[in-house]
Amino acid sequence: MYFYILNNINIIGMRNINLQIQIEEYDHISELNDTDKELLEKAWSACDSAYAPYSKFNVGAAVLLENGKIVSGNNQENAAYPSGLCAERVAMYYASAHYPGVPMKAIAVAVKSDEVPLEEPASPCGSCRQVMAEYENLYHTKMRIILGSPHTKIQILKGISSLLPLTFYAEGLKK
Repeated sequence: MYFYILNNINIIGMRNINLQIQIEEYDHISELNDTDKELLEKAWSACDSAYAPYSKFNVGAAVLLENGKIVSGNNQENAAYPSGLCAERVAMYYASAHYPGVPMKAIAVAVKSDEVPLEEPASPCGSCRQVMAEYENLYHTKMRIILGSPHTKIQILKGISSLLPLTFYAEGLKK
């Protein structure tokens, strides 16, 4: 387990605030439990059918639902940026559309690229993080977030607050 300090503020007249996240880190997929291993393998497999002719960065995601179903998605690029969509949102939106009302327990994200060297797991973009936060808030449950590819270490986080501290929720829109 690793702890990372995300923010360390020390301004006169202000308090010092430390935000920490906990990350489980594994060197190889064989170290994962069967459920996490299956989810990451499905995310890795989803990379194969990604449409990424511009970035050459194929991303796959797999979402485990509370009912045991696993749905996957991959990035879909478009010449008219930003018309494309990330793998994580494709998978989460598919899950929500086809299994409405069923909470998402976990999401795995994997990357394949022949052109970009991958030494670290790919982390979801800000938009995908916000969508994860929306579904966690909707279902009052934290998602396990599994990041990794066969040639990178694997990181597992518990809940979107690990990736998106000080998260914005719909309650912030109410008067």
